[in-house]
Amino acid sequence: MNKITIAIDGHSSCGKSTMAKALAKQLGYVYVDTGAMYRCVTLYALRNNCFNDDESVNTEKLQAEMDSIHISFQFNPETGKADAYLNGENVENEIRLMEVSNYVSPIAAIPFVREAMVAQQRRMGEDKGIVMDGRDIGTTVFPNAELKIFVTASAEIRAERRYKELIAKGEDANYDEILKNVQERDYIDSHREVSPLRMADDALLLDNSNMTIEEQNEWLKEKVAERVNYKL
Repeated sequence: MNKITIAIDGHSSCGKSTMAKALAKQLGYVYVDTGAMYRCVTLYALRNNCFNDDESVNTEKLQAEMDSIHISFQFNPETGKADAYLNGENVENEIRLMEVSNYVSPIAAIPFVREAMVAQQRRMGEDKGIVMDGRDIGTTVFPNAELKIFVTASAEIRAERRYKELIAKGEDANYDEILKNVQERDYIDSHREVSPLRMADDALLLDNSNMTIEEQNEWLKEKVAERVNYKL
């Protein structure tokens, strides 16, 4: 079976990562969570005082620190998934907290941050056989990807999913705060100057507002099979 590049884009908390991880495992492909990369940069910025008193990003300080930010993914045999590492430290759980979520969109909108991350992402996908999810994979990172999916769901449903996920992990969570964060991230992601969130012209739309994980996985498997002429 010829290997292809699969780009999965869409709004925050719409299940992109869950879908992409499952698909990559079925295909034996490499999975890359680009959102985790921007979260790692955000965590580094928070830890190293790269924010001003008004909570805006100190871009001059962050840019000077970029060469010190090294992100990698390592397979976790206990979960069967790849964990994000920041400078050799497993930060998979920490980057999912609301503190990071509240700052990730402004960080991801900075041109020099996106340039650095996109360069890393393209190197990861040089040999194809990769499933990558994010905001601009099908439009900027891999515009020639053989299969592009754009995933969405209502803001309320996405906030509810995120709320339940945090509660299940034993974290403090407030639905209204999460909904506000989801709506703010949608606006920032779609209005940023560099690589704004948008559906690629040749992408397939998947609104999973009322779909189970099993239903969306079946939908995706059908689309992959059509592109590679291979039954999963």
